[in-house]
Amino acid sequence: MRLARIEAMTTDRYGEPTFRRMALAPGLLAAVALVVGLALIDGDAFLIIRFVVAIFALIVAWFAFQARHWWWLPILAAIAVVWNPVFPLALSGDLWLGLQYIGVIVFIAAGVLIKVPNPDAGRAVR
Repeated sequence: MRLARIEAMTTDRYGEPTFRRMALAPGLLAAVALVVGLALIDGDAFLIIRFVVAIFALIVAWFAFQARHWWWLPILAAIAVVWNPVFPLALSGDLWLGLQYIGVIVFIAAGVLIKVPNPDAGRAVR
C-alpha cells in the first residue's frame, strides 16, 4: 500500500513520471571517477581525474540551473574550480583525500536531489 502511494506522488494519472533526474547519471559517473581518483592522487594519471570531475561538475551545474536549484550552483562551481586541470591548485595528499570524499557525497546528493519537471507529464499516450 505504501509503495502505491509513493508511486502515485511521482507519477501522473497516465503513469508517466512527473520529474526526471537528469543529473543522476553524470553525478554517479563523477562519483565513480572520484573514487578511482583516490588511488591516483599522487600520480600523473590524476590529471585525467581532474578533467573528468571538472567537466561533470559543470554538467551537473547546468542541470541544476535548468531545474532552478540555485543553491547547488556555488557548490558545483567550487568543485569545478578546485579540480580545474588548466590552473591546478597545489594541494597536499591528505587534503585531496578529504576533498575526494566530500566530492563523492556532493555528486551523489546532487544527482539524487536535482529534479527537472517532465514536459511529457499529463499528456495521454495514444
